[in-house]
Amino acid sequence: MLKFINVNWLYLLILSSSLWCCQPKLQSYFCTSTDVIKLPTNKTSSFLSITNSCRTPTAYIPDTLHLEHFPMRYIRLNIHFVNASDSSKNYVGEEAIAFAYNLVHNANTDLQQNAKMNLPIGNQTPVLPINFQYVITPKENDPTDKGVYFHFDDELCYYVHKGTNRNHYNREIINKYGVQVGSVINVFIMPHHPDSVASPTYISSGVGVALGTNIKMAGIYEDGKPFWYYRQILNHEVGHVFGLHHSWAGNDGCEDTPHHPNCWNYTEDAPCNTLVSNNVMDYNAWQLAWTPCQIGRVHEAMSELNARQRQLLVPTWCDLDESKTLVIRDSIHWQGAKDVTTNIVVASGGILRLSCRLALPKGASITVEPGGKLILNEAHLHNDCGETWQGIVLQTKGKIKGEVQWIGNVKMENAVYAIQNEVQE
Repeated sequence: MLKFINVNWLYLLILSSSLWCCQPKLQSYFCTSTDVIKLPTNKTSSFLSITNSCRTPTAYIPDTLHLEHFPMRYIRLNIHFVNASDSSKNYVGEEAIAFAYNLVHNANTDLQQNAKMNLPIGNQTPVLPINFQYVITPKENDPTDKGVYFHFDDELCYYVHKGTNRNHYNREIINKYGVQVGSVINVFIMPHHPDSVASPTYISSGVGVALGTNIKMAGIYEDGKPFWYYRQILNHEVGHVFGLHHSWAGNDGCEDTPHHPNCWNYTEDAPCNTLVSNNVMDYNAWQLAWTPCQIGRVHEAMSELNARQRQLLVPTWCDLDESKTLVIRDSIHWQGAKDVTTNIVVASGGILRLSCRLALPKGASITVEPGGKLILNEAHLHNDCGETWQGIVLQTKGKIKGEVQWIGNVKMENAVYAIQNEVQE
């Protein structure tokens, strides 16, 4: 029996097959100097303009629409309990270790939930993610090390923050007992001197001071308060380590931290009946709020290659996270330095403009899809871990191509397929 085939169906089958066969194929290749579009430098894209932008705190303020562009930073620290030789002046043993870890945990909790600024009254200051955490960091290759240390030293154990014998700025204790100094914040928890405590004018409660990339804290054992009570001191002093200043005087470099009378808490009388701050860098009972400028200043210091603060970070940007890819679908301008942990894809219709330093992990690449655009404006692309990244992958599909624009003195270092300065005017 003859079987008849529907002619219309057969026609559509042939047509769709031919159309499929004629579809242009996606092609990928590493970008070379001949693929780059060289553009002239203007005032806004000049080296001086870009350099100023890269060193501006506003360039490091997290964008709430693209938080994936602002990876979490991790600050290494350890804890030292300094004691008298008879072990009577500070926490010891497992009690001290638990105190240290709980203190850091509670400080991290505060950093995870930024607070709205109290001042100025009625302010609309944005409440943004702070985007860093602490990690207690023992010595490498020592499984017994917990990153918590004990020192019994009658000569150096005491902290005096006022009077003729004040020693809060003295670094001897750091020089003698510091561990991994320069790459880890050493936090020394010390007792106040008994002679100072005996004076009715000496305040022996919790205090702290930042000395370069190290911190001294005192009054914790004498106060006898729980560990969480002192998390504010730790966060305040770390703020100093990363370049923040006391904000109540109004000259700390941040316009969003207003001048105020620096009241510790609310009182019935003016000005402390209303003008009470809760900013982390003021002296107050909360110290929970970080302004956008303060967050930007901290992350700016973290991103500066030669800054001592950068050496305190866990270098998460060294290893490629292949489970994630940073996809750029909008028009994005990175005006501050970046350290990414993933591959980057500039999707069709997306524009990524780089005007500062970008560190990519080992083996990573930047892919520009057909219809996507990558603008390298005085940019510096590199790997900051002594390894190599792959390079820039251009994709084409028929007549639609990915595009790479090159403006000014672009540096492309540590790439297997580097363009570098082959690009000609």
